[in-house]
Amino acid sequence: MRINPLHIILLGMLSILFLGCASSKTSAYLNKQPIRTAATNKKAVKWDPNTPYNIEEFRAAWVATVANINWPSSPGLPVHEQKKEALELLDLLEENNFNAVIFQVRPQADALYKSNLEPWSYYLTGNQGAAPDTAYDPLEFWIQAAHQRGLELHAWLNPYRAHHTAGGEISDQSIIKTNPELVVSLENGMYWMDPSLQGTQDHSLAVVMDIVNRYDVDGIHFDDYFYPYDSYNNGKDFPDDSSWQAYLATGGKLSRADWRRQSVNTFIKTVYTEIKSSKPHVKFGLSPFGIWRPGYPESVVGLDQYDKLYADAKLWLNEGWVDYYTPQLYWRINKKGQSFPELLGWWQSENHKQLHLWPGLNIGLGGDEKNTDEVINQIMITRGMVPKSKGAVHWSIAPLVKYDSLAMAIKQGPYNNKSLVPASPWLNNSPLSPPSLQIKKQLGEVEFSWEHPIENKVFRWVLYYQRQGKGWEHTILNKGDRSITLPLSLENGKFPLRKVGLTAVDRTGNQSEFFELEIN
Repeated sequence: MRINPLHIILLGMLSILFLGCASSKTSAYLNKQPIRTAATNKKAVKWDPNTPYNIEEFRAAWVATVANINWPSSPGLPVHEQKKEALELLDLLEENNFNAVIFQVRPQADALYKSNLEPWSYYLTGNQGAAPDTAYDPLEFWIQAAHQRGLELHAWLNPYRAHHTAGGEISDQSIIKTNPELVVSLENGMYWMDPSLQGTQDHSLAVVMDIVNRYDVDGIHFDDYFYPYDSYNNGKDFPDDSSWQAYLATGGKLSRADWRRQSVNTFIKTVYTEIKSSKPHVKFGLSPFGIWRPGYPESVVGLDQYDKLYADAKLWLNEGWVDYYTPQLYWRINKKGQSFPELLGWWQSENHKQLHLWPGLNIGLGGDEKNTDEVINQIMITRGMVPKSKGAVHWSIAPLVKYDSLAMAIKQGPYNNKSLVPASPWLNNSPLSPPSLQIKKQLGEVEFSWEHPIENKVFRWVLYYQRQGKGWEHTILNKGDRSITLPLSLENGKFPLRKVGLTAVDRTGNQSEFFELEIN
């Protein structure tokens, strides 16, 4: 890989910061570990401080359904073909050591799942409001298939878009027809729900909570479409004169811009609060435009989302109304005015509550070596600048499908081993009890099998092992796995297995206590 010498210096400095943080985390963990014998006849010993316990990194990709960008490949595709395409995408993520998928389930006030609140999506069936031709719930299918592959699934919703220009014919079940008082039309052909209206907020909140309460999702995700980009209305102001005049008539004192921002702020805070009151383990993530305002940091120029989209994204991060933040940093490292590391550093400086900051990366720059290097360097910079909770979200899954060289380079480079989604201690800081591990030697192999008293609470397993003369290694197994067999030695008796241990991982990323066992 060709890397700019300046980047090497930067990465070296960031690596020192990362190693210090990782060492501190490991030391804190070691101090609380007792000596204990697991359910096996092997000897338990103290945790080795050289063990690579810090194996967490959020690795996600967006799967867009609007305009059939990523899935399904066309509206009205037969269900068996939809399932085949979905499994191919999820297999790709699993094979390339990703651990999460952000799946768009509500692109235009519609549903890619069975809903009593909004119509079936045109992008799914080719006819808005028409159900699939066989009994099938796509969201349920995606969740089950993702979890079987050790992937979290985050349901991605557009909170306000009512109709996209590629959205087919507007059905009688569309909110445009059922609640026209909540919707305005834009000059580019789109329809938008008015964010200032209580009816809009109530309806979109009901959609979110319907998904949270009925589906086993790991997260709810919003992107950057709050008030629409003004280009959607030919540069004209958002057409909310009616709701603005109604606000003034009640004695409202805010400026129009502050009134719009307050409406979005109220909605974001309410969504977070309601999710936590129902299912605290479900993460709420936001993916705002990558620039808060020009001049923040000083060198940055570009769109002012605070003034144009009425999205005070800095406030939401400052106040902790999210669990993870994914600003869309879709520019190159050396892009003047929108430098990737400069913007990431600024967002991190605003991360007062030290929530997850997992930036959005534009991986669709091409499959050649230059662009592959750019993606890998951005991943490495992110690891150094946000070492306590590493992670990134890739826009989108399409380049991983299109460019084999890109997917292979990422897997052979920064994603060369599987990782866990970082824990969210503010959601749950009570790890599961450790599993019982049984070890059986047979014909040059060692079989490991395990049980857990509350297996339905386990999301993944981590088997750590060490061979004589080698450092610690690990393998991450999916929730349905109950055994694994490893060779006793690698070749002609060399590098025999010497130590092993197993942890249980819960839905929020906590690992159970680890007890190291010697293999005699």
